[in-house]
Amino acid sequence: MPHVRSADGTSIGYDRLSDDGDTVVLVGGGLDDGSENVPLGEHLAGAGFAVVNYRRRGRGDSGDTQPYAVEREIEDLAAVIDATRRPAHLFGASSGGALVLEAAAAGLPVGRIAVHEVPYLLTEPMVAAWRQYVTDLGRALDAGDRDEALRLFMRLAGSSDEDIAGAEAAPVWPALLDLAPTLRYDAACLGDGPPPADRLAQVAQPVLLSTGATVDPHSAGLPVDFFGAAADAAADALPDARRLTVEIAGHVADPALLAPKLAEFYRTG
Repeated sequence: MPHVRSADGTSIGYDRLSDDGDTVVLVGGGLDDGSENVPLGEHLAGAGFAVVNYRRRGRGDSGDTQPYAVEREIEDLAAVIDATRRPAHLFGASSGGALVLEAAAAGLPVGRIAVHEVPYLLTEPMVAAWRQYVTDLGRALDAGDRDEALRLFMRLAGSSDEDIAGAEAAPVWPALLDLAPTLRYDAACLGDGPPPADRLAQVAQPVLLSTGATVDPHSAGLPVDFFGAAADAAADALPDARRLTVEIAGHVADPALLAPKLAEFYRTG
């Protein structure tokens, strides 16, 4: 697997899923070791794009130089794009979408941007819950309690106690424990919670904001329009935004449904 060196020397692992066509770089979200976007990347590769999928710092075979800052993750993304030696479009899932938008606002030279279900918080109760989560998450990770960090994240995401207990008993739990420290990084990408209107106003590129028709069953504690309302609010702050609703439930979009819409968007203009 190839690697690039970020500006601070951190080694970032990535894969080229294809080499022909316009480049699309995929950016993962919370608790993703780089594998979640692979099916979407394969569909985009089949549609004629050169797809690059990388592991964000602290995940998989990528390094995790401290101290962390969102600016370091933007530098990681810049290094991955430089390695392609081509202009690149971006796709960001969930909190990875927040990172993509922060990178564009910071002036990273990229093409078109698509993000799926960025979990911005809108109402005062949800923002208050977000702030409490960030505080509690920091305490849990500082104490080395990764199990509690994962529970906090799942509760925030609308999971029931039954869902959390089931996850703890599942074979995937130890792998999630390895990724738990990166929850703090995702929280930093989302900042104070609401869409950062001042920074989004600096994004000059066209942005496609996609959401599912409703939240999936494992997020039943969230309002049914949670991601749609967040995307609408972010779209209002962006100079050149368009919305897409994929008629399925699920925070991880069905790649067979989303990829053709992304391909059409990336090829526009």
